[in-house]
Amino acid sequence: MDTNRKNALVTNGERCPVCGQVGAREWLQAPDRLHGRQEKYTLLRCPGCSLVWLSQPPAPEEMHRHYTDAYDRLISSAGEDSPDRWGFRNEALRPYKQSGALLDLGCSSGSFLESVRGNSWKLHGIEMSSETARAAERRSGAEVFVGDILEAPFPPDSFDVITCFDVLEHLYEPRRVMARVREWLKPGGIFYVLIPNVDSAEARVFGSYWHGLELPRHLFHYSPASLKFLLESAGLQEVSLETRRNPAVGTSLRYVWDDLFRSVGVRQTPVAYRGGASLPWRAARRVVRMTVLRFLLGLAPLVGGGESIHAIFRKDITG
Repeated sequence: MDTNRKNALVTNGERCPVCGQVGAREWLQAPDRLHGRQEKYTLLRCPGCSLVWLSQPPAPEEMHRHYTDAYDRLISSAGEDSPDRWGFRNEALRPYKQSGALLDLGCSSGSFLESVRGNSWKLHGIEMSSETARAAERRSGAEVFVGDILEAPFPPDSFDVITCFDVLEHLYEPRRVMARVREWLKPGGIFYVLIPNVDSAEARVFGSYWHGLELPRHLFHYSPASLKFLLESAGLQEVSLETRRNPAVGTSLRYVWDDLFRSVGVRQTPVAYRGGASLPWRAARRVVRMTVLRFLLGLAPLVGGGESIHAIFRKDITG
């Protein structure tokens, strides 16, 4: 277990951004390991709703320094175009909605929207990058608003489904965003969200080396309890809330490995800037998967939940 977490005894006066409670404790400190930077960021944890958040995050106008081209390439190569990436998400929606107006928050290049494209859906998206938004429109036929979620001009009761995949953790004002989601949903409408689980087995084992921290790009870190509190406080009702195994032990181990090398004066190329894995590294990674990963997955139910939270909430039928 990471000693940064075990020694987190400092009480901080910041008010929880979700439930408003004071008395948060320093949870851990960690740098941006993806880019190999050394500046430490501090995460606090609320004693009430269990939310973890980044204390004193970079200002929005400075955040572009942390979303580098290297980061964008990694995200693009992380299986966005894989049918398996979207198949189970479509299956998860099917019991609740099969048609109507659908909005994808942070739709990126539109691969999810493309996966549900058809006569039964009227598709919309929100995307910060105008270039990426235009690509999403060409790819999926969706209408994509370019800009911040809170600036989108959709009228109340516009959507049967709103999806949010690996986006909520990046947003500065989750309470305001969720209020807007509830406003935009039609009565009985569905909100489907996927986010990393800060209480997962992998997060507990690796501590500040857990790949899911993604500091400082991830401003908030949710557990099932804190996500449930956020969504219910926005007026949405739980339909389904579960965690699923989504391990990325290789990346977390790579961060540990890089720190070990750094401690003896050998600087490794940061993960964000490495090319394709070499043959020796691929062989080592296979050994890790067959040994360490298998061992950790066996212990996972005893240590914590799955690495990904999958939640479906509904707006009350009465609106």
